[in-house]
Amino acid sequence: MSKPPLISVELKTPDTAEGAAAGILAGARDQLGFVPNMYAAMANLPAVLENYTATYAAFREMAGFTPAEQETVFLTISQANGCHYCIAAHSMLADMMSGVPKDALDALRKGDAPADSRLGALSEFTRKMTLMRGTVEKDDVDRFLAAGFTNQHVFGVILAIACKTFSNYANHLVGTEVDTAMAAYALSDGDQAESAA
Repeated sequence: MSKPPLISVELKTPDTAEGAAAGILAGARDQLGFVPNMYAAMANLPAVLENYTATYAAFREMAGFTPAEQETVFLTISQANGCHYCIAAHSMLADMMSGVPKDALDALRKGDAPADSRLGALSEFTRKMTLMRGTVEKDDVDRFLAAGFTNQHVFGVILAIACKTFSNYANHLVGTEVDTAMAAYALSDGDQAESAA
């Protein structure tokens, strides 16, 4: 389920993309077996695709979260922003690769905090940071740190929000269709993917 596009763009390929975007698309095709529609759309301005993939890699490698925590952060941001494409993509990763428990994944897709205390605290803090654009209260930060996270993790959430700003906003404007590979994780009409703000 995606919204109608607000702008019409060419879905770039490794052959039609310019600059570094061509290499990024070719790398995605070689790794995944296809070029994700989101990447193909963002390649219309190579700097958007380059910065998305750079912040994505930096978050994965340097923010200090476990794989399940990483997907919790990305799913929370994408759900708060109402991005159907990224919810499908990260639901697939959460289920197939990152070890997010099914009950936690179901909660995250609905915009609820997981019952797991650590994942729940992470999701609640990430959601507030996203919806409040960083203007959270000291109590919010204190609860996050009390759950066992660190100042590094606070900055990791900021990095993830920067990353998902590229993808969520691009997908909203382009109306990016969920790729066939992740179609089983697309939200149905009955699923909730709108911000509570």
